[in-house]
Amino acid sequence: MAARRVSLPSADDLFRATGDGRSRASGDGHSRATGDGQSRATKGAAPDTKPKAAKGGTSGRVRHDEKMTVYVTSDELLELEHARLTLRSKHGLAVDRGRLVREAVAIVLADLESNGEQSTLVRRLAGG
Repeated sequence: MAARRVSLPSADDLFRATGDGRSRASGDGHSRATGDGQSRATKGAAPDTKPKAAKGGTSGRVRHDEKMTVYVTSDELLELEHARLTLRSKHGLAVDRGRLVREAVAIVLADLESNGEQSTLVRRLAGG
């Protein structure tokens, strides 16, 4: 019996950008969509705390241009899932784990930018 040959994707297929790289703004070309669906021009505006599903039946999901894999421990995954369920049950925010992680990363990076050496990230990574 002959062995079956498995077809695997090429490196170009694995590392290709998922978006076309063009601006997501309609018309002016001055704004590009960010990871959470807001444009950089509106990023500083007050966030709308109402869940998207409650506003018009949309899921609030956004297509992202890049992908990154992060490995976590079982305990970290349980904590992340617990946070997601807490947001849903106590705050009425139905978000997926990806959005939760993107928001957490955005918060940490903003803290690093504004507080530098005194940021939570620097202190935790430095061991103190």
